Amino acid sequence: MSTPVNDPQAKTPVWEARADLVVIGSGVAGLTAALRAQALGLHVLVVTKAAVADGNTRWAQGGVAVVLENEHDLDDSVEKHAEDTFTAGAGLVDEVAARSILDGGPAAIARLRADGATFDSSGDGLLARTREGGHSAFRVIHAGGDATGAEVERALVAQAGQARVPVLEHHIAVDALRTPGGRVAGVTVLDRNGVPGVVRAPAVLLASGGVGQLYQATSNPEIATGDGLALALRAGATVADIEFVQFHPTVLYTPGARGRCPLVTEAVRGEGATLVDGAGVSVMHGVHPLGDLAPRDVVSAAITRRMLTAPGGVDDHVFLDATGIAGFAQRFPTVFAACAVLGLDPARDPIPVTPAAHFSCGGVVTTVDGRSSVPGLYAAGEVARTGLHGANRLASNSLLEGLVVGQRVAEAVSADLAAGLLADPSRGQVPSWTTAPTAERDALQRVMSRYAAIGRDADGLAAAGSVLDLSTQDSPLWTHAAVEDAALTVVAQALLTAADRRTESRGCHVRTDFPAPAETWRRSQHIRLSLSGQPVLADPIPLEGVA
Repeated sequence: MSTPVNDPQAKTPVWEARADLVVIGSGVAGLTAALRAQALGLHVLVVTKAAVADGNTRWAQGGVAVVLENEHDLDDSVEKHAEDTFTAGAGLVDEVAARSILDGGPAAIARLRADGATFDSSGDGLLARTREGGHSAFRVIHAGGDATGAEVERALVAQAGQARVPVLEHHIAVDALRTPGGRVAGVTVLDRNGVPGVVRAPAVLLASGGVGQLYQATSNPEIATGDGLALALRAGATVADIEFVQFHPTVLYTPGARGRCPLVTEAVRGEGATLVDGAGVSVMHGVHPLGDLAPRDVVSAAITRRMLTAPGGVDDHVFLDATGIAGFAQRFPTVFAACAVLGLDPARDPIPVTPAAHFSCGGVVTTVDGRSSVPGLYAAGEVARTGLHGANRLASNSLLEGLVVGQRVAEAVSADLAAGLLADPSRGQVPSWTTAPTAERDALQRVMSRYAAIGRDADGLAAAGSVLDLSTQDSPLWTHAAVEDAALTVVAQALLTAADRRTESRGCHVRTDFPAPAETWRRSQHIRLSLSGQPVLADPIPLEGVA
């Protein structure tokens, strides 16, 4: 690399690096891919906008949903796991893709354990298992009680360190380099001081996580701003199912809280906790056959309805009664610590909870091995839409997807390179430093929380779109904050476009003016950017074979 020039308004890159594969993000999908790609002999560079161990993976509490034949009861199977996934996904799961990913789960867990990850054991020496919403069996394995994501990330970061995988920390990816023929050939990036640079590579993997910061309250960290989706859209890729944002039913309620809120893992309900309103009446009784363990969209919607009726004088949260769980502090140390900060003891106090933005079920349209519609551009993890989640993700399927697809995408890149299907990075054209439509973040979060969260209708979606249109102006992407705000803006516009068009309620997408699902909407909506840079609905592009 050349020596950077500290000019925060530099419009041309002042340093350059090269790799076979540049991975954007250092969570479960990104590090799994980076490790596998390096093992295959590829020169890999990881770019992550915070520290390598930061991101959403380490905040995942519940576990990994996986059927391990030598560890599980004989009455469970991958096919039953698949059926639960299809049910949760409300008719939009790609069944072939889902089965493929779930089938890859046992091998992925075996690799992770071989690389040093430790999962909790039961008294019989086998892995401990719990059950979460939407699951018909106890198949969720966990680590540290309720710190599964932290253990997965710890193991992967340790492996990356031992393997000396190069990582650029505190660098944010801005835009893709593209050849005259439209292939991706690298990315432009900014360091923490806004100094621009270029990483040339025939393959770019987006593993940048989700979009939780679209909303005022979320379980996601501050860095979950949809950067990867925005980069993909500007590179010409297609996204789908973007209207389906899953709200976790039980985030710890703190009056006036903004940003990342502590999660109360679904496994607490799996161990017997129940949701009650301010008057102590069950929230889920009579709502769904699975009661408190119904799929997340069902539980979140039920809590929202109950808050609107406000029995007991409470209109912004309900309670999770976990007082009957023995040894709560040992089984759920992370939740216990978060409650203690508020002066609560779950052994005697009901836990105040409320839904908050948690997971983006849609994303960049890819195959099950991460190939997108743009040659040279790949995606894995929450930023991708493989078809596994449909309209509502089944609990604890996300870490599994990151592990499985992360491995596969590295192998896909290696195969595509060997076949000569990717671009010569030297032909990638560095874009003039990007300017993009940008809305003020606080206003965007307020309007999305008000009109595009769990309950939506045509008037509210139109109002949100108008507010964004009026408050958006072109801004140069010369700082991390500017890149993030531009990403949130284009993702919000895409979500509003899709949500307005989908005149039904399905999974995470709840329309109060169209409360029932419609068979004509049993399909995904694909979105691309128009020539003017606006998200528009597009016909699906079949993804077959290699990129």
